[in-house]
Amino acid sequence: MTTVAPDTGVGPQLRRWREQRRISQLELALRADSSARHISFIETGRSRPSEEMVLRLADHLDVPVRERNALLVMAGYAPRYPQTSFDDPVLGPVREGMERLLRGYDPYPALVVDGMYDVVAANRGIEMLLEGVAGHLLVPPLNAMRLTLHPEGLAPRIRNLPEWRADLLDQMRRQMALARSSGLRELYEEVAGYPLPQRIEGAEGSAPARSAKRADGGTGAAPAFALPLRIEHGGRVLSFVSSIATFNTPMDVTVAELAIETFLPADRATADHLRSLAH
Repeated sequence: MTTVAPDTGVGPQLRRWREQRRISQLELALRADSSARHISFIETGRSRPSEEMVLRLADHLDVPVRERNALLVMAGYAPRYPQTSFDDPVLGPVREGMERLLRGYDPYPALVVDGMYDVVAANRGIEMLLEGVAGHLLVPPLNAMRLTLHPEGLAPRIRNLPEWRADLLDQMRRQMALARSSGLRELYEEVAGYPLPQRIEGAEGSAPARSAKRADGGTGAAPAFALPLRIEHGGRVLSFVSSIATFNTPMDVTVAELAIETFLPADRATADHLRSLAH
């Protein structure tokens, strides 16, 4: 029986993940074909888990791939999952597949971001929405959070910015709870500190807002099934709901952190307007 330092070993981290998932030691033991006593010994540092046990527990706790590597290192083992550069030829099929998906989604906006919300691919629908964004925000690598929330980005044109901003920041907080990333926290503190533009949703009736024709004919009705993104473009207010997809059972850190976000028109008028722009 090997004793692991209680504050820095893998045991306390596994306990943190278990508590975050709201799973009891007994329930985790049953899932992992172990015993509550053994799980307790691992969490308190009284027992060093085998490499197989670390991976098994991480799997049942739905630990992100990057964090599984960290757990293995804490337990004294080598990382299991590689982190391949997105430009590496090995990921060629992944890039080609995503590019076909983005092209197929045109004229509706779609993009792919990595774990830091840097844009690694986007279609023409996204490029259309970025018209008028300040040049310094378009210098690669483009960052989706900066583009959306910066006062010189999309923020002044988002008609329901307070709600959309709150949802994005909440998404980042949930991600920070899973990934111990100083870079992600710095990004969050940066974008959360951006001042709100003077013209936001609270000024829907302001002169600039009144001059923008609603793509839904002016009803102002938001879809009840999801929070919409209502954004001005070309004198109209377009309405979208977003969907995010990730890879199933990734075996590479880079692939695990890729997310494909697609924006579905929330009303027929928005869809018709986008199709008219494509012709």
